[in-house]
Amino acid sequence: MSGGAWPGWLLCRLGLVLLCRGLLVQSLEYNQPADNYTVCQGDNATLSCYIDEQVTRVAWLNRSNILFAGNDKWSIDPRVRLLTNSPAEFSILVAQVDVWDEGLYTCSFQTQARPHTAQVYLIVHVPARITNISSAVTVNEGSDVNLLCVATGKPEPTVTWRQLRDGFTSEGEYLEITEINRQQAGEYECVTANGVSVADSKRVLITVNYPPTIKDVKDAYPTMGKPALLRCEAMAVPPAEFEWFKDDKQLFGGLEGLQIQNERTRSMLLIDNVTARHYGNYSCLASNKLGVSNASLRLIRPGSLENIAVTGMESPLFLGLLSSAFVTLLFKI
Repeated sequence: MSGGAWPGWLLCRLGLVLLCRGLLVQSLEYNQPADNYTVCQGDNATLSCYIDEQVTRVAWLNRSNILFAGNDKWSIDPRVRLLTNSPAEFSILVAQVDVWDEGLYTCSFQTQARPHTAQVYLIVHVPARITNISSAVTVNEGSDVNLLCVATGKPEPTVTWRQLRDGFTSEGEYLEITEINRQQAGEYECVTANGVSVADSKRVLITVNYPPTIKDVKDAYPTMGKPALLRCEAMAVPPAEFEWFKDDKQLFGGLEGLQIQNERTRSMLLIDNVTARHYGNYSCLASNKLGVSNASLRLIRPGSLENIAVTGMESPLFLGLLSSAFVTLLFKI
């Protein structure tokens, strides 16, 4: 560069920089309170500065960084582009706004009389999202359970835990269950929201292990030569394993005309053709790693003394006779 001469284009750009930076300093006394402009993360933000034909220079700045000076782009961010540069309006677009775009934006313009500024504060709202949540939990009944659900968003989101089965709810990131019981097992849903977009939710499954509990069992009264069925149901987690016994001797399917069918919560002992040796006392045993439960039931021959005794004791006539005998005995005493 000879003779100390500066290229015209460089002087022009330097002048714009000095002008824009000078406007911000010199025109502070003319500033009005900044307007708030709220957008959601990922949306586009349009920043408009309404001017008139008296304006000779105009620029948009983010904090102290020049974005556009007239038609000249100074920002290296490809998301920022010029929308309108007319005698009435100077507008730029920030595409796919993110949280770091939040802040003060200034439109600085020069008239023949004096410099002016117009300011807008860009607020970026972020939808509530769950960023961390507890994994599925398996515990023994009576244990303590703690679940965590971490959510982010702007404004600060609320977090709510809800048990799907009975609708129980708890506010906050932490859900603490003391001495959990089997009725409290199931899916728990974490829901977070901040009003920006639809709520976000995730679920956690709590499995509660407990020992078997055998439900009511019933005796059977099959006729000889007919099939018979003894049923044993047990509630347990993990599911119970079943065993059958007759007079303390374990029974196995496929022997002596017996079949054993095991399902998730019940076991059935089937006899294809009842004979005299099949009548008697049976036991069902249900077990898992937490415990054992057993129940007794009988296969009773119709017409036998045992059957008459059992059915007779349950009849109204027998109960009436028993009451009369008891009253007579009291008078004799």
